[in-house]
Amino acid sequence: MEMRKLGNSNLEVSALGLGCMGMSFGYGAPADKSEMIALIRGAVEKGVNFFDTAEVYGPFTNEELVGEALAPVRDKVVIATKFGFNIEPGTGVRLDGLNSRPENIKKVAEASLKRLRTDVIDLFYQHRVDVDVPIEEVAGAVKELIAEGKVKHFGLSEAGVATIRRAHAVQPVAALQSEYSLWWRRPEVEILPVLEELGIGFVPYSPLGKGFLTGKFDGGTTFDSTDFRSTLPRFTQEAMKVNQALVDLLAEIARKKNATPAQIALAWVLAQKPYMVPIPGTTKASRLDENLGSLKIELSVDDLAEIDSAAAKIALQGDRYPAHLEALTNR
Repeated sequence: MEMRKLGNSNLEVSALGLGCMGMSFGYGAPADKSEMIALIRGAVEKGVNFFDTAEVYGPFTNEELVGEALAPVRDKVVIATKFGFNIEPGTGVRLDGLNSRPENIKKVAEASLKRLRTDVIDLFYQHRVDVDVPIEEVAGAVKELIAEGKVKHFGLSEAGVATIRRAHAVQPVAALQSEYSLWWRRPEVEILPVLEELGIGFVPYSPLGKGFLTGKFDGGTTFDSTDFRSTLPRFTQEAMKVNQALVDLLAEIARKKNATPAQIALAWVLAQKPYMVPIPGTTKASRLDENLGSLKIELSVDDLAEIDSAAAKIALQGDRYPAHLEALTNR
């Protein structure tokens, strides 16, 4: 397994991580727990050592799943989780808004440690920037947790440039997690240059466009109300028909490389920067194997130029999030 370092931190992880959210949250009914434990442990056996979860996934149930699955191999893996949403203690009821007050961050850390069955959180992200709490206070709270030995590294998710700089000045940020793929390239404009300047790693979530870039959807696909893609503008039938052009491009490159569209999409992300570690999620062992196959695909400079040139001619349709969710990003 190829290993990568997240920026200037000493955090070394497998070049491809595993996003665990969809196993119990967001994409319809939770998958069978025993099957997901087997999938996670199978990923470890195949060299994956970087696993992503969050308290809000469930809430709580995804952390519990990841904790149980990884307990036997805890010393071999890196676990990332997140804080920052407002969740009622004890009940798991998700309340409106965000909560990154220092006292809440510390409560979340203690609860996450128990659910994850561990003594330390390897990477602790602020899930979304809380404009009601100065980022210096957030970074300071995590810095104290690091000093106490409860957290190893501090991360941010979907944060803007100014926030990244301010946080990094208080406690070095090991990684930024934000959406990034061939169909969402906005981080290239301002975010990536700052990450390079400060020596911060980048963890792209949804590198397969929430499944769209795998080619398994078409304009006739519909989503159950329990699947959050049913609320996303890019997943309306009209938008998917237009955006299919990007999948067709990936399929064309895939044929030349004896690969799948998903493998080309992941290989493209991996080829962008050496400090990028995408975390595609799946609930199927076959898809895990397919995703890991992307690590064997080499895209030449000419291949990347061809993809970029063709992709630039495709006008994608639909926002990635509804307005109220997009408002929580790049802050």
